[in-house]
Amino acid sequence: MDGTGERMLSELIAASHLMSLEQMPGVVAEHAGRAGLHDLRMYVADLQQTVLCLLPGQDGAGGDSAELRIEGTLAGRAFQNVAPARGHLVGEIAGIDGDGREWWVPLLDGTERIGVLHVVTSDGDPDAVPRAESLAGLIALMIVSKSTASDTLARLVRTRPMTVSAEMQWRALPPMTFANDQVVISAALEPAYRLGGDTFDYGLAGNTVHLGVFDAMGHDTGAGLTSNLAVAAYRNTRVEGTGLAAIGESIEKELLEQDSSGRFVTGVLSCLQLRTGLLSWTTYGHPPPVVIRGGRWVTQLDCLPGTPLGTDLGIVPRVCEEQLQPGDRVLLYTDGIVEARDPDKREFGLVRFVDFIIRHSADGLPVPETLRRLIHSILEHHEGRLDDDATVLVLEWHGPPGVGSETGVEAITQT
Repeated sequence: MDGTGERMLSELIAASHLMSLEQMPGVVAEHAGRAGLHDLRMYVADLQQTVLCLLPGQDGAGGDSAELRIEGTLAGRAFQNVAPARGHLVGEIAGIDGDGREWWVPLLDGTERIGVLHVVTSDGDPDAVPRAESLAGLIALMIVSKSTASDTLARLVRTRPMTVSAEMQWRALPPMTFANDQVVISAALEPAYRLGGDTFDYGLAGNTVHLGVFDAMGHDTGAGLTSNLAVAAYRNTRVEGTGLAAIGESIEKELLEQDSSGRFVTGVLSCLQLRTGLLSWTTYGHPPPVVIRGGRWVTQLDCLPGTPLGTDLGIVPRVCEEQLQPGDRVLLYTDGIVEARDPDKREFGLVRFVDFIIRHSADGLPVPETLRRLIHSILEHHEGRLDDDATVLVLEWHGPPGVGSETGVEAITQT
């Protein structure tokens, strides 16, 4: 990056320490303008990733609406494809030599899509777009850093009231997308505003990545409390470096000791060794994982299951193993994904679910975009309202170090 861009980022980092989310657009626009980036407008995606919402403090900026659809807009194209979208020539504007060029740039926190940035640059400046991408990366980090203390942002990304259970689940989730040069992890959940007992979690330690999907009995706040207790026990035991069987035992113990409601949790726990691709998993009354290899459905990972966690029935599951190949995708999901029914009582089904992932992967879509479209397809199948929670967690293994060529942002744009 050129010196102008470096100075802009350095000044913004210094200014960000004493800045609220509401103050951020004005401060960023001032510093960006001195670096040849004009007409800034910052948008964040709503919870269901249907629309892009203008951050406060920018009302009346430009001629665009405070809300842009993700489908059918240049802004949405940048968000979906995780790549800058080239807009129109806008003629001469103050601060730019020659004609201005409009750009839409994705806002990424690591590899999680936050929203998009609108910017106008000099059409003849070869460093303008890289400068805008660097600015977009810093803006995303700033938004995330301010988000935990910002009710303004929480209100902005919601299009309807949220239940207490859904509030609890969203606050406890890890990022919806993570990627490095060896693995991509991405997830989606619905109904976004009425989540009950569905949740997921993952964590990396050295060359090991753990993933879990959980489905607590019921669809109310009590179900959310139970699944949150299960995840807390999962994390607590996992970080101690214990195996899957011991993790399951710990979750069972905590549910029996701390939750007197009699609720139980189904779940699948898995562990991938990043250097070798060896996948271990175990299930507790839960649908088994699915492996997609070479653009086709390979198998369900059947393994002798245990009873749901919290039932105290003493049936211990088997821990099974599968050798993955570079490029393999593993799907973990709850029954709401495949059991969603249309008005004629026809299920969405496992075959349609897996086929959807395969077809959209063949179209070259990033993993998070595939899941976004999957969830919207399931909602459409169910006429916009699910009777049960639906969660899907996808892991894609690129191979041991040196095998995969994608790193960072590139990892989620490749299939």
